[in-house]
Amino acid sequence: QVQLVESGGGLVQAGGSLRLSCAISIRTFNNYAMGWFRQAPGKERELVAGISWRGDTTYYADSVKGRFTISRDNARNTVYLQMNSLKPEDTAVYYCAADSRRYNTRIIPDYWGQGTQVTVSS
Repeated sequence: QVQLVESGGGLVQAGGSLRLSCAISIRTFNNYAMGWFRQAPGKERELVAGISWRGDTTYYADSVKGRFTISRDNARNTVYLQMNSLKPEDTAVYYCAADSRRYNTRIIPDYWGQGTQVTVSS
């Protein structure tokens, strides 16, 4: 059974930083591209960032380019999202996702985490 468990969400002031982590219980983590999605109240879930299985290619939504950084540690079965210069519009539930098409960065999820809340106050 595949489990994705996010952590690191919370409340932060505008301009601040947070680092999200997603630990994956899967034997073949290297076979998966990984991504972070977010969903704000009343809005559709959107892809924020994606990373290929080797970590050598990435994708970022225009709204987070230059502020967010996705990375992965294949030895630890963990993917990260470093979020800097946070804005109130970044407030959302953030979801980790795994994609078996391992070269993808426009992630099409096969598995989802349960989500972690990020709230940015103005």
